Amino acid sequence: MSLQNKYKSVLDLGLSLGIQEGSVEEANGVLKIGGIAKTQYDKDQIWDQIKDVAGDNPTDLIADIKVSNTSYYTKHTVAKGESLSLIAKKYYKDVSKYKQIFEANKDILDNPDLIHPGQELIIPNL
Repeated sequence: MSLQNKYKSVLDLGLSLGIQEGSVEEANGVLKIGGIAKTQYDKDQIWDQIKDVAGDNPTDLIADIKVSNTSYYTKHTVAKGESLSLIAKKYYKDVSKYKQIFEANKDILDNPDLIHPGQELIIPNL
């Protein structure tokens, strides 16, 4: 199996996330991938997929993923039934981090318990 086949799910995710200036090179038993993700969250998704395929320290892959926007972690559009704590759990795996999301969005939120579908929230870097 070629390394590009082994890491196909990583390469496909990069395409779906719109990684810019993507590069893929396979030589001497190592796959080198690179590109620029829009946000740190997108970069983290790529790394999570790499870990799913090959564990925490793959020896057959070198990934150089940069981030174009480091002013926030990502943006999230509120869906029906969501709360800040559910959103915090999704991005930080910690419901108590809802406070940081609220603080980052005080320009559009007055109350952490009152968010509406369609609102675009900044998910801050922690």
